[in-house]
Amino acid sequence: MNDQEHTEKQIERVKLEIDGQPVEIEKGTTILEAARNIGVNIPTLCYLKDINEIGACRVCLVEVEGRKSLPAACIYPVEEGMKVRTNTSRVRKARKKIVEMLLSNHHRECTACIRNLNCELQNVADNLGIRNIEPTGETMRYEIHHNNPAIQRDYNKCIHCRRCESICSKIQECYVYSAQKRGFDTVIAPPFMRDLGDVACIMCGQCVIACPTASLADKENINPVWMALEDPQNHVVVQTAPTIQVTLGEEFGLPVGTKVTGKMVTALRRLGFDQVFATDFAADLTIMEEAYEFVERLEQNKLPFLTSCCPGWIKFCEHFYPQLIPYVSTCKSPMAMFGALCRHYHYQERGIPRERMISVAIMPCTAKKYEAARPEHGDGERPDIDYVLTTRELARMIRQAGIDFANLPDDEFDAPLGTYTGAGTIFGATGGVMEAALRTAWWVMNGGKEMADAPEKRTREQTVEFREIRGQSGLKLTHVMLGGRDIHVAVAHGTGNARRILDAILGGEKIDYVEIMACPGGCVGGGGQPILSGRDHKKLSLDYRHNRADALYEIDYNKHLRNSYENPTIQRMYEEFLGHPGSEVAQKLLHTHYRARGNMPNVRE
Repeated sequence: MNDQEHTEKQIERVKLEIDGQPVEIEKGTTILEAARNIGVNIPTLCYLKDINEIGACRVCLVEVEGRKSLPAACIYPVEEGMKVRTNTSRVRKARKKIVEMLLSNHHRECTACIRNLNCELQNVADNLGIRNIEPTGETMRYEIHHNNPAIQRDYNKCIHCRRCESICSKIQECYVYSAQKRGFDTVIAPPFMRDLGDVACIMCGQCVIACPTASLADKENINPVWMALEDPQNHVVVQTAPTIQVTLGEEFGLPVGTKVTGKMVTALRRLGFDQVFATDFAADLTIMEEAYEFVERLEQNKLPFLTSCCPGWIKFCEHFYPQLIPYVSTCKSPMAMFGALCRHYHYQERGIPRERMISVAIMPCTAKKYEAARPEHGDGERPDIDYVLTTRELARMIRQAGIDFANLPDDEFDAPLGTYTGAGTIFGATGGVMEAALRTAWWVMNGGKEMADAPEKRTREQTVEFREIRGQSGLKLTHVMLGGRDIHVAVAHGTGNARRILDAILGGEKIDYVEIMACPGGCVGGGGQPILSGRDHKKLSLDYRHNRADALYEIDYNKHLRNSYENPTIQRMYEEFLGHPGSEVAQKLLHTHYRARGNMPNVRE
């Protein structure tokens, strides 16, 4: 018997009936998943597949023949011969009463809410036909917590689903949230009800993505950006992160992973931005600096070398692994490099008064708001990036302006800071930063001659790729050959997976080069990306992220220039301004430092 036959023989299946439909499915599957498998949608509010399966909200109650009570479908396993009814009068009444109870202690300001029309509680209430809230009694009222640049916490909209707690503890392993107080007074919060800025929160925004309501939301910068755009004396430039071009379309009903680069550029111009640039350009610049930095540390045996592009990961390191800070690349992130160039170089090129140059970044990440506010990224009086908008915020601005996004014509980024290679684009997918850096490191360690002088003669297939570090596996460990040396590399996404690698390094395991992204899937799964869970229950498992990553790799493959060192604007910038990677000017503008943040009160401590 081969392995496949043995595996198939071990899988025990059961037959049951759901709403009169026969079902045959693997034993141990929940009623909820069995129902979804045949197209029967049972509503949920707390459920996240493989992450939060606790039956807390009770909205998924169903009737099972032979049982008096109504079990929660998300935690009740199927059994042989079971007969399930998901839409009886008794079930509907029970679900309706539960949701009414939730709404009775909820700020029902739906039309003014940031999650209006994309709120799971609102959707469930509408589907259940709730028009009046009969339960009355005591209600809790809390102040909104927003003492940080990135995430707002409104406990008045919390429904105790504990998704934030599960994501933060099981996936990110930061342990920020837990149940505080008891009974009716219970809240899911950081210790002592502290603001997220006062605990070891990495601002990744995964809790925001997981939240079914607006209890957690990104702090909006839309109004100040509108004000900057409406001042005719300002010159407002905008940069867009690589992933925005493959996620923005989802906000307007386009399939996951649809490439909307040209429409995005057109929309930004119609919003009033004076110049539209690509953060991908700065990603190419980051690769040049990081690749040379890695080669230098490799030659000096100052390893491991840890990438530094993700602000959530950097804050995680500062809180939980400060002893590894000396091994983190000093390179700023592409966003921060771009901001520094605009503030200290581009305004002179354009002859614009420095105080009138407004720099805006469109990012997939709530932690980018935090990064822009770091004092290291500014001159002490003004930050290099004035405002950071998430993908969701840009979509709101487009809708506010009445722009029909799906039918926009395509436009191109402005030169020169809109020129980029395929390597700059794949930054947004887990493993992309390392692959881009390895392409350039390979070139450097091979003498810097690999068709660099004539990239137009090279076919796409001749680009040196490192496909072994691609994919959605949370941890990837492999070897690559650079300059005749065997380099041990590791890629992790999700800081829970990062702990595995970092603990291994501290335990003595040889790993030379490490890429870490705080968010599962990398930037394609960032905390500022479109929230799909309220629209399609199939997305609750977060499996959609590979579609976004595939779109980025497709853009890379179809670019004529696929290596950062081939970017002509990067070459000119080094010749005319920066000198060479790691130069004194580059160190001043493009590199930074980090600091240990000490122990802060989290649940686990």
